[in-house]
Amino acid sequence: MRVFVTGASGWIGSAIVVELIEAGHQVVGLARSDTSAAALVASGAAVHRGSLDDLDSLRAGAAASDGVIHTAYKHDSFFSGDFQGAAHADRRAIETLGEALVGSERPFVIASGTAGLWSGVIGTEEDAPERDSAVWTRVASEQAALSLAARGVRSSIVRSAPSVHGEGERGLLAALIEIARDQGVSGYSGDGSNRWAAVHRLDAARLFRRALEKAPAGSVLHAVADEGVPIRAIAEAIGHHLKLAALAVPDEHAVEHFGWVARFIAADLPASSTLTRERMGWQPAHPGLIDDLDQGHYFHNRAVAPA
Repeated sequence: MRVFVTGASGWIGSAIVVELIEAGHQVVGLARSDTSAAALVASGAAVHRGSLDDLDSLRAGAAASDGVIHTAYKHDSFFSGDFQGAAHADRRAIETLGEALVGSERPFVIASGTAGLWSGVIGTEEDAPERDSAVWTRVASEQAALSLAARGVRSSIVRSAPSVHGEGERGLLAALIEIARDQGVSGYSGDGSNRWAAVHRLDAARLFRRALEKAPAGSVLHAVADEGVPIRAIAEAIGHHLKLAALAVPDEHAVEHFGWVARFIAADLPASSTLTRERMGWQPAHPGLIDDLDQGHYFHNRAVAPA
């Protein structure tokens, strides 16, 4: 299958590219820079130049494919607080890619996240995002994707856990480690009982491939291995490796201590993948979040997390 992948040089997207190629698919990755293009060529993929704002390029890439996986997102806008701007660009890209596939019955897999589901409740594939969450705006993207199922597109959604971990990660876990180093303490919020669902990057990539190959139209799937790891357990594991105490950070000091991570540090974001495992025959095979931390690779080099 010739697969057009957006976000192909990103954290999850680059793993999906390798997963697809190893399974015998031909991959064409969207690249907006020379650096991204070089990374795609090195992985064995072809390059399609463009960006989320270049709708003609998106349309052409989808039209020339046997299937599309959309993982690109304006994370810089999101982390700077422009949730609406990032979500609008995502929805517009999905609509453009989808229009190129209408009536073809070709697969279209869209990346989303479980972090927008109801806080404090184990979110399932049948749940919709919470209206008051920071990522509620992504529900329009999910709805746009699922609506394509009635127009001859085998569209599906893969919601990834808040923590997608693995060697080389520069997201939440990497940020917490850098914050602990800088602050001299491995911090958590409240009593640390709030939970983050998690999945290894390579397990997530395998689910995206399975969705492309066999997910029925209109499917919502969860890339979740750990249903919910208490934030205190994460802080203690980080503290153990850095030889720092794991301590609660008062709410009034959260922004000063955690920076951009303060938006997430107190969130209770458990999620289930029971239905996904039953329907797709998907089983995580890589280390869970704490075991991955204990392998030590997170602590070998200082990482640069989003600003």
